[in-house]
Amino acid sequence: MTDPTTPALELMADQDGERLDQFLARRLDNASRSQARHLIDDGLVRIDGALERPAYKLRFGELVSIFPRQAGPLEEATDIELNIVYEDEQLAVIDKPANLTVHPAPGETQATLIAAILNRWPEIAHMSDDDPETDPQRPGLVHRLDRDTTGLLMIAKTASSLRSLRDQLRERSMDKRYLAVTVGAPDPQAGLIDAPIGRDPADPRRMTILDRARPSQTGYETVERFADAALLECRLITGRTHQIRVHLSAIGHPIAGDTMYGLPTPLIDRQALHARSLIIRHPLTDESLTLQAEPPADFRSLLSHLREGELLLGAQPPPRDQNRSADTVKRQSRPTRRNRRRRTQRIR
Repeated sequence: MTDPTTPALELMADQDGERLDQFLARRLDNASRSQARHLIDDGLVRIDGALERPAYKLRFGELVSIFPRQAGPLEEATDIELNIVYEDEQLAVIDKPANLTVHPAPGETQATLIAAILNRWPEIAHMSDDDPETDPQRPGLVHRLDRDTTGLLMIAKTASSLRSLRDQLRERSMDKRYLAVTVGAPDPQAGLIDAPIGRDPADPRRMTILDRARPSQTGYETVERFADAALLECRLITGRTHQIRVHLSAIGHPIAGDTMYGLPTPLIDRQALHARSLIIRHPLTDESLTLQAEPPADFRSLLSHLREGELLLGAQPPPRDQNRSADTVKRQSRPTRRNRRRRTQRIR
């Protein structure tokens, strides 16, 4: 998130009770409500100096400050082989391998997908010149995948395509399906995990379920069951950081190999999560575009071992809450480190 210093624009709230995103869409020239939300989510809007949510209700006279993005040097272009599933003049979709970080992060030393994008499509580097909403440090990125999550990832090649695809994400009109191998099999076999996700106050590297965090929903369906594991198809309804990993762990069935939210397994050395299918509206023609990418070799090898009767966890004991029913999920309130109040929310 950007750390702004001097605002580019200051506006005074002129009525009580108006949502912040609606106010910005009304007062900023040519701005849509989804663009306003993007500015707010990126930390570029403050109310009397404080960060607030898009749904924040303004009070008459409050000062709304809009800050510019802080542009720094772009990552150096690097020749990294990309498996391109689809490409035209508006967008490209790649099949991302494991062990590739999408964009630079603190402590990251390896070249990222951004470096590969700049090498293959150097014109994307100037996208922010045509659209102030575009993050100049992440040119062309519509969404992201975790470093060790494989599969389909979209890259916009024009500012208008980026806006269209991000709008589809926010409007939840885009269909994104993942394959995941979990520890144990959920009960019921299909359902909707509905629990808000936010940053874990005890460990900023992790996400967790928190009261008053961002609403988060993941649909799942069991495709195949094994001795101590299951293959699930998951549908992202919202798109929060680590969402599928957090939600499946919350119902007692973490993803195989996910050492942050579950347990390691000798059968795969990363989380067994793969973005398999994608259905979008083409940003220029508005026609439906359906794309698929089959799981990589290590994921297929994992499934082969499980189908032959091998145990996912070997001699390890199962997680303590592995048999927790999937019709409930623990939901953590906004905590203090000394006292964390917990209650249970049913999954709709």
